[in-house]
Amino acid sequence: MLSKVMTASLYGLDGKMISVETDIRNGLPCYNVVGLGDTVIREAGSRIRTAIENSGISYPLSRITVNLSPASYPKEGSHFDLPMALGILVSAGTITHTGEKRVFFGELSMDGQIVPVRGILPLVICAMENGAEEVFVPAANAAEAALAGNITVYPVETLRQAAEHFSGVRKTEPYAGTPDPDMTDKESVPDFADVAGQESVKRAMVICAAGGHGLMMTGSPGSGKTMLAKRLPGILPPLSRHEMLEVTKIYSVAGLLSEDMPMITERPFRSVAHDITRSALLGGGIRPVPGEFSLAHQGVLFMDEMPMFSKHVIESLRKPLEEKEVVIKRHGGSARFPGNIILLAAANPCPCGHAGDEHVRCTCTGAQLSNYERKISDMILDRIDMHIFVKRISCEKLDAGHGMTTQEMREQVIAARKRQKERFAGDEMMLNSTMDTRLMKKYCRLDEGCRAIMNEAYEKMPLSMRTYVKTICIARTIADLEDCEDIEVDHLAEALQYRGRSR
Repeated sequence: MLSKVMTASLYGLDGKMISVETDIRNGLPCYNVVGLGDTVIREAGSRIRTAIENSGISYPLSRITVNLSPASYPKEGSHFDLPMALGILVSAGTITHTGEKRVFFGELSMDGQIVPVRGILPLVICAMENGAEEVFVPAANAAEAALAGNITVYPVETLRQAAEHFSGVRKTEPYAGTPDPDMTDKESVPDFADVAGQESVKRAMVICAAGGHGLMMTGSPGSGKTMLAKRLPGILPPLSRHEMLEVTKIYSVAGLLSEDMPMITERPFRSVAHDITRSALLGGGIRPVPGEFSLAHQGVLFMDEMPMFSKHVIESLRKPLEEKEVVIKRHGGSARFPGNIILLAAANPCPCGHAGDEHVRCTCTGAQLSNYERKISDMILDRIDMHIFVKRISCEKLDAGHGMTTQEMREQVIAARKRQKERFAGDEMMLNSTMDTRLMKKYCRLDEGCRAIMNEAYEKMPLSMRTYVKTICIARTIADLEDCEDIEVDHLAEALQYRGRSR
């Protein structure tokens, strides 16, 4: 008897519906899987048989063939266990037909328990977009699956429970809960009020957060670069519902969600060390998974001591920073992971860390300085919008007032982003940092005085074509913070200060 049970497969964040076709015929007992399944799927036969028998259900001693259709599309993941097991039970006549509007996901343990799997949210969204009305998932994944919205989610804990639902013995109730944002682990972000002095750097942080601009901080050890970086998430506006789902999908595929934290509601802050590999930063693997760059989507990626990173790793950021996504190409296709991030980098000015310090003498040789500067190429520095030197503050400033607080800075950022949202409503663009040349000309009109300043800066600083556009975009953000309709000379003058090379 032939049966069809629906499921889906992921490649990156993209899902595709898969029909699990099971045929049972007379013959010597055997189990065959065809249709480009990975090793986990091909090895599932022994696991499924043991799970069925330990659930108190008779396993058919016949010739079993399972086809995963479409056969030409690679499939991978342990979530195929449940649909394949149900396919066998339907073909054997143990349970009735499951129906084409129902989709199944779940890994089986040998005792028949259904254990959680990664990537449930994008899998359920794929099923919903393809007309599914009901989805059966591991109970531990139910809260995450419910985020998809307009689809009925059935949490199942055991294979026997799923079998009894379709045999009419005992119906499973659909999931009735709703994910509560308070369920997430919210870490308290430290306040900028704790940072004494450094008001110019705080101002740069406000501009960075308001327009989504990358920021490079250079300064001697102990000047407060890391302290400032950790406080940046506190001034970013809250995630919208759409952005929450985007980020949660990435964390789901990476396997970083749990039953206690089914949804990401806070903007990510990912801090990476200098010994990170390229695949850990951008993602990779035989089955592509997102790296730290994509895990920071809609948030901040902090690279402390950037010159200490491998040059190969730093240079690999060129395309992702430009295109706001990571593309991983494999034989089975291309996986795309979004990466709309604020890149926050910190660096010492030289190997000893004291170049430019008014109180400590630099001991580096000319060759050491030259080699240190070459670790970060001009192409990468061009792609970081803003550069600022963080000076060590004096003892008097340590005892003085602490200046702007996180709340004051956040209010400025939210007001500026509101102006951008209204401006870009017709262009599906949210932040000034994402403007291309066409949009820059449309929304960043310069008068004669502003053009004269930019023409002179382009020739004398000098600016590349990319940095010319970025400078005007930064000026647009400064104008938004000042609640000005047009860019003025003062806005451009401040923006040009942030385009001075940090080295």
